[in-house]
Amino acid sequence: MTTRIEAAVLLADPGGPTQTNQTITVADGRVAAVAPAASAATSGNLVMPAFVNAHDHARVVRNSQIGNFDVALEAWLPQLAAIPAVDPWLTAAVAFGRSACAGIATEMAHYTRVQGLTAYLDEAQAVAKAARDVGIRIAFAVQCRDRNPLVYGAQESVLKRLSPAACACVSQKFLGAPLPAAEQVALVEATAAAIEGDGVTVQYGPAGPQWCSDDLLSRIAESSAVHGRRVHMHLLESRYQRAWADKTYPQGILRHLDALGLVNSRASFAHGTWLGADEMELIAARDATIVVNISSNLVLRSGIAPLAEMLRRGCRVAMGLDGVALDEREDPLAEMQLAYLLHKGEGFETRMSREQVLRFALAAGRFAVLGDQDGGAIVPGAAADLLVLDWDALTADRLDDTVPPLDTVFSRARRRHVKDLYVAGRHVVRDGTVTGVDLPALEAELLTTLRRRFGATADIRAALPDLRAALGAHYHPDAFVCS
Repeated sequence: MTTRIEAAVLLADPGGPTQTNQTITVADGRVAAVAPAASAATSGNLVMPAFVNAHDHARVVRNSQIGNFDVALEAWLPQLAAIPAVDPWLTAAVAFGRSACAGIATEMAHYTRVQGLTAYLDEAQAVAKAARDVGIRIAFAVQCRDRNPLVYGAQESVLKRLSPAACACVSQKFLGAPLPAAEQVALVEATAAAIEGDGVTVQYGPAGPQWCSDDLLSRIAESSAVHGRRVHMHLLESRYQRAWADKTYPQGILRHLDALGLVNSRASFAHGTWLGADEMELIAARDATIVVNISSNLVLRSGIAPLAEMLRRGCRVAMGLDGVALDEREDPLAEMQLAYLLHKGEGFETRMSREQVLRFALAAGRFAVLGDQDGGAIVPGAAADLLVLDWDALTADRLDDTVPPLDTVFSRARRRHVKDLYVAGRHVVRDGTVTGVDLPALEAELLTTLRRRFGATADIRAALPDLRAALGAHYHPDAFVCS
């Protein structure tokens, strides 16, 4: 089937100029041709490459829904236990549908929150089906972890600060024995055998070095090399993780991971908020990818990743949303703008260009998620992952028609301007509505289900205030956080 998309304005490549009155021909999931339109465009469309969300978790519950706003990462994570388990297809379909409506064609689903209502492979199949039903591409990163379930280091001091009832509840919820390392690695390959294909790939998803033993990480590195499978993991997201890493690996956490075989072109590291200059240079030298999550780091009090410095030192850096946005709505346009505002430079100095931030948002993530070096451009032969913005709405109050289109995109474009999304040529969003699922109905069903089942988490919710206070004392700025 052949599709033609008219573009009043075309941003074909992050490094190229915008063009006007172009026709994009799509066939067999790829761009077949880009040529001047036979006549002036009758609809006001701006067409650009679709966004990549290179780090996320397919989460659907907002922080404010469960009293988890303005909380440091280390206390925020346990609070997620307040969310009741619901049907995995439903939650994933809502998550991926929201992403599609925001203009995201490709997403990393680091699956760190298992619903647990069915066998793991059945749940993974449900998530993969949701991605296919919505129509976006995903990498499903199977979480692996086997240490530090509650804090970085010994947890006894935290448990002693809890009431007996809270201690019992927290211990039951968080301190169960993990699967042996060999079984966790085997589960990744079993998951790949069960769900890979038709827009879904599988990656190793070690939670992070603070949550994974060297034995587990070594096994992942070895299996990744054997199978050529990619690895996605958190790294140095918070200053407490930095302190733990420096104490545990005085030779340097990146050097340690490199010695294990985990710093290479198959690896992507989420956050890197507290990376040092030498660590950035090692990542660049090994051709690994960093995925920066600006809004998430701000919301969770983790800091501001040195994005411009990462780029200056030669790193490939991609954009992630991490399921935590400033206004609790997935909006890669707003995230891209925030990245630019924070890191473009002061006065007449330029530390990060618009071209760099466009590559950060549109192209680099394809390599992290798909291993695709050629994405993020609308050129013949490229995957037909196209985002259409409502150019008429964006320019409704314009006075000067010579204003460069990118000025408009960087100053005011938001998810509300997303008109259409094509993924591999499939019309995934039409006139702002997901075509593959009834997203508003699914959102209503999800909210009803969450409210009905919210009582199931009453015990752990009663214990969480005690736990939050204990964690605050444990991670006090003057405390020795690595016991």
